[in-house]
Amino acid sequence: METSLLYEIIGYVASVLVAISLTMSRIVRLRVVNLAGAVTFAVYGVLIGSIPVAAVNAFIVGVNLWYLARIYRSREFFRLLPVGPDNEYLHAFLDFYRDDIAGFQPEFSGVKGGKADRLQVFVLRDLVPAGLLVGTVRGDGRLEVGLDYVTPDYRDFKVGRFLFQDQADHFRRKGIREIHSPPGNRVHSRYLERMGFRRDGGTYRFSLD
Repeated sequence: METSLLYEIIGYVASVLVAISLTMSRIVRLRVVNLAGAVTFAVYGVLIGSIPVAAVNAFIVGVNLWYLARIYRSREFFRLLPVGPDNEYLHAFLDFYRDDIAGFQPEFSGVKGGKADRLQVFVLRDLVPAGLLVGTVRGDGRLEVGLDYVTPDYRDFKVGRFLFQDQADHFRRKGIREIHSPPGNRVHSRYLERMGFRRDGGTYRFSLD
């Protein structure tokens, strides 16, 4: 392969990475992909002998690294907020994210009101509702999850880790020893596996013992 063609391919790859990063709504993923694009562009600039291209993209690399370090070092405030099945905000939240919820967890059929064994809890992240867990507590210590949803801006697994790991005692105090969840779509199934759920036939199980 000719050297000039190789350099051209590197430039195209860098352009594609930067373009893809601009289509992303999740800030961490945007920064990571943009960082990869800037590194590739900086290399491209060095290879073709263009100091302005290399210098500008080296600066962008530094900016992305600074923001990523700031994101990962920041201390966020998480809190659980239980609500009743007739809570007005709960239903407004479900209505607003209805289509997104259906894409990830098509099994969810809505909140059933009026029963003491129902569980609805928001996960607040810096006091912003970032996630919602809806389920039914069974007498044998099972929580059957109807909905485990995280809003698009907060899908970096921190909400799930807080809910199922940091707040495990919250469930134990309610007599819950095992959490069962439907698989949802492929992305949601991968999320459950990353949170520590294990596939058992047509459901996923998470033990709190």
